[in-house]
Amino acid sequence: MISVQRAEELISKFSNIKIAVVGDVILDKYLWGEVERISPEAPVPIVDVKRETLSLGGASNVANNIVALDATAYMVGIVGNDENGRLIEKLIKEKGIHSVLIKDSSRPTIEKTRVIAVSQQLLRIDREERKPLDGEIEEKLLESLKSIESKVDGFIVSDYGKGVVTEKIMSYIKSTNKPVFVDPKPSNFHLYKEITIMTPNKKEAYESIKADKSESIEEVGKRIMESLRINQLLITLGSEGMALFEKGRVLKIPAKARKVFDVTGAGDTVISVLALSKLAGGSWEESATISNYAAGYVVGEIGTATVNRKILLETIEFQKDG
Repeated sequence: MISVQRAEELISKFSNIKIAVVGDVILDKYLWGEVERISPEAPVPIVDVKRETLSLGGASNVANNIVALDATAYMVGIVGNDENGRLIEKLIKEKGIHSVLIKDSSRPTIEKTRVIAVSQQLLRIDREERKPLDGEIEEKLLESLKSIESKVDGFIVSDYGKGVVTEKIMSYIKSTNKPVFVDPKPSNFHLYKEITIMTPNKKEAYESIKADKSESIEEVGKRIMESLRINQLLITLGSEGMALFEKGRVLKIPAKARKVFDVTGAGDTVISVLALSKLAGGSWEESATISNYAAGYVVGEIGTATVNRKILLETIEFQKDG
């Protein structure tokens, strides 16, 4: 669906693109260890932890994906006034992401801790508080958005359903008349009317319109587009690839993963590369295809992963040759 030469042409333009990422910032913690015995207290494995790592998760992983591809990212979101918030700010600075973060003392920084042993995720522990934004914090977020609107080529809304994406925030983003790419949460479906494109996975797509399992993916996609009055939709289908909906046609794009170790953050990679490719001048088909190759690479890595321009192009070349 895309030649290596055309992919290279689009990817070479990524460094000229600036994107504002708006959404729920998460600190991803990983405990890496080994399992050699079962606990005598309960039938569960005992993990002998060897190391701990931190990475940007949620919306901040989207921003991380963007800068890994040599584009410019502005991260607009909220952290708590706590140690995890300071760790997030430190990681964002180290990655070269422009921080537009607001501190909210009334809620903790969202943290997800994953326990990994023998390349398998055994457990995830979440620390978060999901509640509507305080009015003052929401106004600060709006002011932050207004301060960078003229600097960016488009917006990615990375909605993890933790409270940052509100009606007022979405209304302002849409009022800028710049492209708006949304990785959605079904609970906020009503906020995404008349955006540029949405990238739900299959489960989110069905939940967003309360579709019956008997309905085909084509029917579900058509209903979403009609309900939201949007002209494009990309539904990710895991091992089945993707389904790209445009007015009048549905294109199935086969999965490109050669191995799957960890799907953590794959949706973040998809929307990042989709947005960059489209803003670089690609068609929707070309942009979805490049994002599919990128997702195929990151699911072959363990933990929250990103892909750079060199690896992305090599992945496309290798699979084309193969």
